[in-house]
Formats: sequence, structure tokens, C-alpha cells
Amino acid sequence: MKKSLLGGTAAALALVTPAAAQDGVPGPEEDPFIWLEDARSDEALAWVSAENEKTEAALFTDPRFEELRKDAYDILTADDRVPGVSIWPQGLMNFWQDDANPKGLVRITTMESYRTDDPEWEIILDVDALAAAEEREWVYRGMNCLAPDYSKCLVNLSDGGKDATEAREFDLEKREFVEGGFYFPEGIQSISWVDEDTLIVARDWGEGTLTESEYPFVAKVLKRGQSLDEATEIFRGEPTDVSAGVSLVRDEDHVIQGRIGYRGISFHERAWFWEKDGEFVKLDVPAKANPAGLIDGQLLLSLDEPWERDGVTYPADALLSTELEAFKADPNGASWELVWAPGERQTRRGASATGSSYYVGVLDNVRGRVLKLDHENGEWVTRQLDLPRNATISLGSAADDADELLIYSTDFLNPTTTYFYNGETDTLEQLKQQPERFDADGFVIEQMETTSADGAKIPYFVVRAEDTVMDGSTPTLLTGYGGFQVSRVPAYLGSTGKLWLERGGAYVLGNMRGGGEFGPEWHQTAIRENKQRTWDDFIAIAQDVVDRGLTSPEHLGIAGGSQGGLLVGTAFTQRPDLFDAAIVQIPLFDMLRYHEIGRGASWIGEYGDPRIPEQREWIEGYSPYQKLVPGAEFPKVLYVTSTADDRTHPSHGRKAAAKMDVNGQPYLYYEDMVGGHSGGNDPEQQAKLLALRYTYLMQQLMDEDGE
Repeated sequence: MKKSLLGGTAAALALVTPAAAQDGVPGPEEDPFIWLEDARSDEALAWVSAENEKTEAALFTDPRFEELRKDAYDILTADDRVPGVSIWPQGLMNFWQDDANPKGLVRITTMESYRTDDPEWEIILDVDALAAAEEREWVYRGMNCLAPDYSKCLVNLSDGGKDATEAREFDLEKREFVEGGFYFPEGIQSISWVDEDTLIVARDWGEGTLTESEYPFVAKVLKRGQSLDEATEIFRGEPTDVSAGVSLVRDEDHVIQGRIGYRGISFHERAWFWEKDGEFVKLDVPAKANPAGLIDGQLLLSLDEPWERDGVTYPADALLSTELEAFKADPNGASWELVWAPGERQTRRGASATGSSYYVGVLDNVRGRVLKLDHENGEWVTRQLDLPRNATISLGSAADDADELLIYSTDFLNPTTTYFYNGETDTLEQLKQQPERFDADGFVIEQMETTSADGAKIPYFVVRAEDTVMDGSTPTLLTGYGGFQVSRVPAYLGSTGKLWLERGGAYVLGNMRGGGEFGPEWHQTAIRENKQRTWDDFIAIAQDVVDRGLTSPEHLGIAGGSQGGLLVGTAFTQRPDLFDAAIVQIPLFDMLRYHEIGRGASWIGEYGDPRIPEQREWIEGYSPYQKLVPGAEFPKVLYVTSTADDRTHPSHGRKAAAKMDVNGQPYLYYEDMVGGHSGGNDPEQQAKLLALRYTYLMQQLMDEDGE
């Protein structure tokens, strides 16, 4: 909700290129469902309405739907929820949604009050009131504020849940928008405060200033009182980049030490530039590396690939540092030293900088650790914090003016515990623990391993009843992600526990290659021409839980969203005999046109470019949309999308459902009209979508007549 040592960053990456067919890629005229790619055309929305009616008739009328919806809603709006907070100079900030405030309240309290059972909150911004007054479907996307007091802010608002946001200046002390203040109309944009009257902005400046992926590549300085047309350009990438922009590097006292530019060459590669003497100098660092902060006069660099420098080879996932003043004097001549390198099955996961220390989260065989790093007397000193050993540990918000931060601990069966760590006194205080949302007694967590098609060992987690009879009869939900170096780790199951485990189901989480659970190499070994490895790993896990007797194909379902939706699509089209339910949510699906749809072009670094024949060949080998052929037998699929999803776009799911309809293959399709890529802007929407999914799973995997 607030800060980073590297000022503003580029907007969340995601994707779109020109619509012409090239190099043998099927053109629009060859796809009879191309019209569904127009998100809000009358014809497409009429089709959506008809499909929603069919799905509502099949699922919403099931008596279990309302029970599930109510259970989910009660969890999402429970009065005893622990409010998540971030540390600000003014106190502890929270965004809160409940029955009375579905769009949410931005509010603040003191640490002393937060420690009590009933904190007293002061409202900063009432999003429901704002939406009602302006008759807009506003979704709050956070504040971007000027250090060190964070009183001058930009509030980001999304209309209906889109990635694109509108930004308005807000006075945090007066609790009101600034009349005549900075304002930026809707768009994908990156904004950094320089001072109270100056911003660095990357956005759509007009024709020719967005990349093929529909991200900005021109950064400008905007002064208070200037129109957008009067902003001064300071950095420019290329239209072929994914994105480009400029960030500020500030020290612990918030003094600006320099400006760093970047060009996103691909989703996973960047060229970095340091401004020296008014010119941006390209840095001699790996393309898969990122500046990671500034602490104790040391500039940090995170590696996602090995780097040979001055006769030393630093491994992928290492953290390096260089002395800031030496770097400023000679950006490409300064020496680097190793701060941290991963051990076997270790990787970094998150970092937070306080006023005096740098904290790094570490996954050790998918279990959490936290390291405290300080540069003392010319060397790095590392110590490990004393935290629960067999849990997922996450770093939270950190204080700017003290060595204080929030840390979270959880697992599948134990609700999240919030800790307050004081580095000055080396004390760890348990602040809060979320209430239990389901009866976890009698359930066990197992970490298992299976062998993929190429012999690689792939781990996964199972949550099941302790007395499960291994006769293949247990309804089981398998999920995962397996892309973009994203780590899927144990987290309290909450609504899944209440809606699925308590009703007799088991839960499986896969850690496939392509994810980030074991570092950059775990990811990079399963991208582009090797992406099939991710799908093989997922199928191997599914086969393993069947072979072990936990479940059987008639009781096994799979679910995933976005890249996870593509994962599910590849699984049920490659092994339709292995599953009886498949939830494909906000998916990628037509991989021969994904670069044309939504913001898909930015993901070419992950999947490859279907306009290039060699790359098209490996993509075509697994693209689920093309596998939906007449005569093939598939499980009954549930597609869930959102009209407001401007990232992957609802047409992937729409076209898949329409194709199955023509083929006479069983499916259900449901499209939420709002919610964006994350799905569900408020508790009511979220509860409805949860009930939708679990009603479908119960019909398919628990009912005797499940198809």
C-alpha cells in the first residue's frame, strides 16, 4: 500500500499485439468464434447472458449452492476477522470490506489500539460513498504517497476491477481529494513522487507511446500545474519492449540518490540504465537481474541467472551488493560482493527494508525462513529470526524510521498469525491470530513427491482426513500454477476448508516446474520450448494421487486461474481420462492467438511467439483451444471469466465454451460482469463465485450421477 526503496515501478506486467495473422498463424477468418474477442459487443454480451442463465439453472438451483454461498459470505465478512495492516508514519493502515461496506474503507489506527481486541479506527476514505456519489463501480487499488511523511498521495481507482486505473491526488491529513491537484485519467501507468510538486510518470501520452503489449515506454517529468502535454520526456524505451520507465533510488533518510531507468526486453529480461551527468548509462548487469534496494550505503542486486564478474561466478538467485558512492562514480566499474546465495532447494521469497536493516524471506523446501541482513564494519552480517519452522513465513510492511516490521506465519490448517518484530530489541511479539474458519481436527498435511515424464522429482502437498481410506473414493481437488516464477506455498485454507474439506473432500497443491518454489532455475527449465514440462509435472501429480489410492479419475477435479487456467486446460485436453471435473478460471486458452488478445504479447518471454514458425510449433503442441476437436471426450468443464478482465481477457474462456458447445461436449460457462482479473470485487461477488465452484465440484465428484 505504500513504499519501496526503488520509487515507482512499472505497472503489473501483462500484454496485446497487432491483429494481423503472420507466418502461418491462423487468422481471424479461420476462427468462427473470433467475434467473442470483442469484450462488450452486443452480440458477445447476449451470448454471455444466455450462457450465464444455463449455468445458474444448473448450479444456483442446487440446494448446496445457497449453503455454500452463505458459509463463504460469513467467512468473508466475519466481524472477528483480523484486519491486515501496513506500517505508516501516521499509524497502522487497513483496507476493510464488510456487509455494510462492500467496496471498502481505508482506515487507520495506532499500534496501541491495534493490540486490543477492539481497535478504534479513523476512516481515511470511504470507497462506497465515493462510488455512490460518482455513480461508478470503483475498486480501490491503493495509495502512492510521498516520503517521508506520506501525507501527499495519489489514490488509484479501478472502474469495475480492470488493471487500468485512474489516479487522483489525495491529502492524507485532511482526508480529502485535492481540488485542482494531480490527476491522471484511466490507464496502465507508473507514477513516482519526486517532491510535493514533481512526479515521474510513464503512461499513454498519445499515439505511438505504448508498446505492443499496451504498456507505456516513455517516462516524463510532470510539474504541478502542468497539463499532461507539457510534461518533459526524460527516458524512452522501444515499442517492441514489454514496458519501460524510470524509478527513484532513495536512501533510508528518503534522500534521492539517483534515477534508474529500465527497458523490459521481455517479461523476464530487462536492460537497466543509471542516470549519470544527465545521461542514462546502460548498466553491465545480466538481463535477468533486478535492483533490490538500498541499505547501509549498499546498493543491492538480485540475480535470476548466473553472472560471471571479475573472475567470480555468482549463482542464480544470489543477492549481491556494491558500495553506492563507488557505483555512482563509475556504475560499470564498481565491484560487487555476495550477500546471500541459495542452498539446495532454497530460494528467496520477498524482502522488506526497515529504517536500518534488510530482511529477506527464504523458502527452504517450500518452508519459510527470515534472514536479517546488516552491513557492519565493511561486511554483511546475517542472522536468522526465530520463527515457526514448518510454516509459510511472509514478510509484511516495514517501518521507515525504525527497525520494525510485520511478519506472517501460516499453513494449510493453522490460521495466519501476525508478528511484530523489533530489530532494536530483537523481540518478536505475536500481535494477532485469525480465528479458525473450519474444524481442522482430524486432518493431516503431507508433503509428497512424484516422478515427471522426464524423470524429474516433483513435490506436492496433500491435505486430507487422517482416517482417509485409500481406496480411490475420496473427492479430491488438485490445483497449482506453474509459471512466471510464482511460488504456490501452504496457506490457511479458510473457505476451502469449510466448503470442501469439512464436506468430505481432500486438497492437493502441486509445485510444478515453471513456478518459483525452488528458485529461478526451477522456473526457467519449464518455459518456452520446455513449457510442456509444467503440464507433465501436473499430470504426474494427478496420476500419483490416483496410484496411491487417495482418489480415482471419477473423483478427481482440477482448478486454476490465469496461467493456472492454461495449466488446467492442458491437463484435461492431454489426459481427459484422468479427471472428472476441471475449473478453468480467467484463463489463457487459445495460445496461437494469445499475443493478440488482452495484454498477451508481454508473455512471449514465458511461452514463445506463435508468429515465429519454430515457436508456433511447440505452442501448438499443447494449446488447449486447438485440442477441442469434434469427437473427443472430455470431462464436463466449468469456465469462469470476467467481462472486466483487461489482462487475459474473457474471450479465451468464451471461445473454448462456444467450441465445446458446437462439438456437443459437456461444459458450463459463467462470466461475472465485474471483478477484473482477480475476480470478485466485494464479499458478495467472491462468495457467489466460491459457491459456484464448489457446487460444481460436488456435483461432479461427490454425486453418484456426476458426469
